[in-house]
Amino acid sequence: MPDLKLAINVWCQTASWQEMLEAARRIDRLGYDQLYTWDHLYAIFGDPHQPTYEAWTALAAWAMATERVKLGLMVGANPFRNPGLVAKTATTLDHISGGRAILGLGAAWFEPEHRAFGIDFGASVGQRLDWLDEAVGACRTLFDGGAVTSPAGGRYTFDDLRIAPLPVQRRMPILVGGTGRRKTLRTVARYADMWNAFGLPDEVRELNDVLREHCADVGRNEREIERSINLWMVIRDDEAEARRVWAEAMAHNRTPVERTMESSRPIFGPPAAIAARLREYVDAGFGTTLVELPSPYDVETIERLIGEVKPLVDAG
Repeated sequence: MPDLKLAINVWCQTASWQEMLEAARRIDRLGYDQLYTWDHLYAIFGDPHQPTYEAWTALAAWAMATERVKLGLMVGANPFRNPGLVAKTATTLDHISGGRAILGLGAAWFEPEHRAFGIDFGASVGQRLDWLDEAVGACRTLFDGGAVTSPAGGRYTFDDLRIAPLPVQRRMPILVGGTGRRKTLRTVARYADMWNAFGLPDEVRELNDVLREHCADVGRNEREIERSINLWMVIRDDEAEARRVWAEAMAHNRTPVERTMESSRPIFGPPAAIAARLREYVDAGFGTTLVELPSPYDVETIERLIGEVKPLVDAG
């Protein structure tokens, strides 16, 4: 079994920039594989008007402050920006970082920020997923050195669009986030290099089977696609203490802790218990664990996940 890959998604709400910068430097220094932040213009937990930073700018600053960790959005909100501009932005990040950029894209879900900023949210989830498929396909072509002219009736109106320079990486990785069986996973199969999902081990195992079916339909080798699982986590020797730390973080983010307990993402407890759960995800086909970190960023969890949990998972 390949060694577990580890990624951190730093929440960009309620923190100071200095806190975000220090977290990025620590994550890079400890040897994590990937570092992400959200792409949101309003806070998505608690009061939406809490301080929130713009994500592409943060990634560019992180690129100058780190040395080896790969950098991306978890995930970019496709309706926010023209995909051609996104391809240019991601390519610029790739050059700033020396070939460490990941383009993360998703259909978007948080309507209030779109409405407040006057951004078209679309008529339905299905429509936004169609936009996403069109956008990801265009970015894939542009990264690979091709030209894009939009077909009639699409969302975008590209006219012989090209980008220069091309990315530093020979194949710029595209990550698509989401669990939609019919449209999202088909987009992953057609264009993506990475897929991020959430759910219990049995749930994502079944979704993985759906992705394999889409890959077979489009003639794609499903082994080319990296799978990552999105989790929330606090590591402490005592589970009750871990839960207390999480509750304090949610209070800092003005979010009722009960809201976060309704999902499948939280894992609390000592390293052995955490490792046992991560092995279930690895067995389900998800070789990358991505942990979301709310502010204030939990240094103990960051250090113990890679220092204690990862060796247990790798040892089987």
